Amino acid sequence: MVARLQAISLPKPTTGRAAPLLATLKARRTVREIADRKLTRQTLSNLLWAACGVNRSNGPFGSRGITAASASNSQEIVVYAALEEGVFRYVPTARNLVPVVEGDYRALAIGAGQGGAGSNAPVRLIYVADIDRFATAGFQEPGLRDPEIQKAYYYVDTGLIAGNVYLFAAAQGLVAWFHNCNKGELAKLLRLGRNERVLFGQTVGYEAKERKRGSRSRKTMHEADDSRAR
Repeated sequence: MVARLQAISLPKPTTGRAAPLLATLKARRTVREIADRKLTRQTLSNLLWAACGVNRSNGPFGSRGITAASASNSQEIVVYAALEEGVFRYVPTARNLVPVVEGDYRALAIGAGQGGAGSNAPVRLIYVADIDRFATAGFQEPGLRDPEIQKAYYYVDTGLIAGNVYLFAAAQGLVAWFHNCNKGELAKLLRLGRNERVLFGQTVGYEAKERKRGSRSRKTMHEADDSRAR
């Protein structure tokens, strides 16, 4: 049910302030302890644009281009955002989030055996492959019709989007965690078609303060040990 949910119109992404690329690469890491502090609407917009937003109107094969490459520009990966209030589908061309289901389903966006870490993080991205999009790709090479090659393509293309998210997080003082998800339950929840596949999840937010305090405490203990050793 989405009766009480409204589409979220995202502000135009801002690209003026970001860390240098090499510094961002150095800062890229996986963090699983993520606070429940919410992201601003602008930060959410920037995050989704970095993931797979439109960055040029004239991309490969005459179609729009997005920030993540895909097989023959098929753009077969659909990004869903699981927020506290519900699950939304990201529409890059309209720059908005379309409501799919109301309710907090962030716990489903992680594998059943991975525990509850990050379930209160502000956003969990869910990556879904829409295989039908291969049929409308700009260049119809034979591999686009081969199920095994399709699988290779959509796994790689998901990784490219996830890499963008990691770099965005590193550049903006956020943290991220790419992980498995509850594929079966999410497929039912999102009411996916037979040619749509739930692939992975990715949690994004601010690093939990408890982790930071623990890291500082461990560092202090190590320094004390080193001092005694000297």
